[in-house]
Amino acid sequence: MQIGLVLFPKLTQLDLTGPAEVFYRMPGATVHLLWKTTEPVTSDRGLSILPTMRFDDCPALDLICVPGGPGQIDLMSDEETLGFLRRIAAGCQLVTSVCTGSLVLGAAGLLDGYRATSHWSSIDQLALLGAIPVAERVVKDRNRITGAGVTSGIDFALTVVADLLGEDIAREIQLQMEYDPKPPFDGGSPRSASAALVEATRQKIAPFIDRRRLATEQAAARLRERAEGSADHVIGT
Repeated sequence: MQIGLVLFPKLTQLDLTGPAEVFYRMPGATVHLLWKTTEPVTSDRGLSILPTMRFDDCPALDLICVPGGPGQIDLMSDEETLGFLRRIAAGCQLVTSVCTGSLVLGAAGLLDGYRATSHWSSIDQLALLGAIPVAERVVKDRNRITGAGVTSGIDFALTVVADLLGEDIAREIQLQMEYDPKPPFDGGSPRSASAALVEATRQKIAPFIDRRRLATEQAAARLRERAEGSADHVIGT
């Protein structure tokens, strides 16, 4: 099983390292941390992580996963990364994401008509990219599997392992990791948090979400141009 996770500047490291921890424990799996170079990449909180392989050297993959984080905004207009995702996804058994990585998949045109999820603050933006937003922790639609915000990456990866290798192996990995969450507070999602807390948090992050929405709208416009260009080419031939 060849698994690739995209490692990009200003990603949220747990979006990457949560599922990576699960996948590294998966029998028979080889995990690649992919970027344009093999120089250290700095996360949104300052943690440096070393890619293990360049896009140009990447073999055919069985699974590609795109994490999220603030750097996702720049990634949505990064044609080198989007082009890589389109190329590699064509041969993948599973095309996946965690958090706002789903917006990057959408910007690459890989979620059109698929049910998908994302971080609660930005899940509505998926519709701009042709996806069908679903407010669940893990969403499966054919060979697309998407996880919601940050911590859901572990749930997402365990779901993938169960689908590929069976529930017994997924349960064993979960036990190895002692993944038995009991958060000290209710309120880790808008469904359980108070309305006042949700609104206060929305107001606090609103300027950043506006930036993300602008990037999503621009990506949606590029997808339309790409589709129109393809249609014109077909008519011309």
